[in-house]
Amino acid sequence: VGGAHNKTIASLHMDSWRTEMIAEINRINQVLPNTPADEKTESIKRWVDSVIDGMDHYKAEHHRYVKQAVTLLELALWKAKLAEKEENSAEGRTNKVKLDAESVRK
Repeated sequence: VGGAHNKTIASLHMDSWRTEMIAEINRINQVLPNTPADEKTESIKRWVDSVIDGMDHYKAEHHRYVKQAVTLLELALWKAKLAEKEENSAEGRTNKVKLDAESVRK
């Protein structure tokens, strides 16, 4: 796998994705020597399409995982903010009760 391809494959976030794409890229070395000369061009086209389809698939999967992670992060932040508001609200009620109790004593 060449220089630019190494960076592209390395950018895949899961080992299984990298392994599968490296195998697919290297597959041409197994297929081409046994392919008749008049079929090599078509074989290379199918191989290139297969590699591109694989990368497109993993790119879409990556975006799905990122979207899922962003959604979980948004929910966690929302929950933390809600808990903070509830805490501040409870502190406010406690302070008000203390103030009311002090004014009754006076």
